[in-house]
Amino acid sequence: MSTIEKIQEDVLVEEAIGINHEIVLHNDDVNTFDHVIDTLIRVCNHDELQAEQCAILVHYKGKCTVKTGSLDELKPKCSALLDAGLSAEIQ
Repeated sequence: MSTIEKIQEDVLVEEAIGINHEIVLHNDDVNTFDHVIDTLIRVCNHDELQAEQCAILVHYKGKCTVKTGSLDELKPKCSALLDAGLSAEIQ
């Protein structure tokens, strides 16, 4: 099996099991960097550096994907982000 065939097979398997959704965090003028970072660490299991980088991207770019996975896995995480006052959606 060639490398290209293997990569295509892996992509098809990921699509079949539903790991093609993402939580997108949007910028707002309400939450502090510390609150966003602490929430990403708690809810999305980010390490401190990853959470900080996501917060910076959200601030300067307006949005950032903070978690990918199945819809069932992401729904409670997105709800927790919303409950913490952040602006997030599943795409």
